[in-house]
Amino acid sequence: MSGTGEVEIPEVKEASGTGIPIRGNDIDTDQIIPARFMKVVTFDGLGQFAFFDLRFDDDDNEKDHPMNEDRFKEASVMVVNSNFGCGSSREHAPQALMRWGIDAIVGESFAEIFAGNCLALGIPTVTADTETIEDLQDWVDDNPDGDIEVDVEAEEVHYGGRTVDVEVDDAQRRALVDGVWDTTALMKSNAEATRAVAESLPYVDQD
Repeated sequence: MSGTGEVEIPEVKEASGTGIPIRGNDIDTDQIIPARFMKVVTFDGLGQFAFFDLRFDDDDNEKDHPMNEDRFKEASVMVVNSNFGCGSSREHAPQALMRWGIDAIVGESFAEIFAGNCLALGIPTVTADTETIEDLQDWVDDNPDGDIEVDVEAEEVHYGGRTVDVEVDDAQRRALVDGVWDTTALMKSNAEATRAVAESLPYVDQD
């Protein structure tokens, strides 16, 4: 990032890797990361608990789930259906997915707060119509080692010799492409300027 010379926020113009299909509409944040795993002090290690109740039974035996399949273990692009990340606005959900290894999510639609929490981690959430997503999920199933390239800047997804158009929220695309998605880092890098503005405001208590 230019301007501050202190904090380097990477531009996220694209993300690529093998895919993992997570099928189903209205997958909420409690399914992504059950509430009992949100008591951690840090987010470290949260990835192992992603989709835990859908992946394991009460005796911790594995269920049939894509995240338990060896062929998807190295996947970094998740392909989902509609209203993904709905429910409570827990930042632990994208944190868990990121720590499992996910760098980008392609889907039909996302809950707004979930998409915002993903943006804060530099994870693009790009959308396409139902047919496009289902075709991509089927291709990933048949080609678990095949690469998917999510071009955030051009709003395209490339896979298997195909290019499909996707949509990226304008504000999200600008933030990712310009490298201004990490608002915490931006505030830290501009701490002096922020403090000066705060001190100049008549309604801010200076004591």
